Amino acid sequence: MSLTGTLAAHHLAVLGGFHPDADDSTPPGTQTLLLLGPAEPGFWPHVTAQPEWQDGRPDPIDRWSRRTIGRIACDLGAKALFPFGGPPWHPFHAWALRTGRIWDSPVRLLVSADQGLMVSFRGALALKDRIPLPAPATRPCDTCTKPCLTACPADALTGAGYDVPACHSFLDTAAGQPCLSAGCEVRRACPLSQAYARLPEQSAYHMRRFHGVD
Repeated sequence: MSLTGTLAAHHLAVLGGFHPDADDSTPPGTQTLLLLGPAEPGFWPHVTAQPEWQDGRPDPIDRWSRRTIGRIACDLGAKALFPFGGPPWHPFHAWALRTGRIWDSPVRLLVSADQGLMVSFRGALALKDRIPLPAPATRPCDTCTKPCLTACPADALTGAGYDVPACHSFLDTAAGQPCLSAGCEVRRACPLSQAYARLPEQSAYHMRRFHGVD
């Protein structure tokens, strides 16, 4: 089975990649680095049906990612890398900007050609072989009306940056409950996010984790 097919079986996809140089902080011998993230539709029903979600232990999605991406890496003779579990922390943000398919958005969050402001990473594969990469894309924000800049009801996430305390304070109010139950309004305002089939239940889970509520 091809790598694309293997990833698809786990509702994962290559979101971008690059051929590293000495300044990219990749493992020695890496010829290609591929960033992996959820593939929709279907990621959330798939991952919530896995043993890690059912066993009641903490961090089920991270544990599933380690098991699944770790096995894929082992089969490829590659190394699996993750955006969690540090220190040391791997520079996923800098790696994303190297792909030609993911950029800084007007609100400083990463934005993807395929997933908009819903882009997220479950891991990366550091390959010993130099393989062809997804073609670079055009930064979508350059031709967008940028609704993200005015979408935050708390004015916590704007072009000036992210006021995290203001965000948390807003989420504690009745007006903040839609962000907790359906996901960040700024992320949802992006036209590419709206075209991406991420379920509100997934966004709600991550918002609750971010805000520290069960």
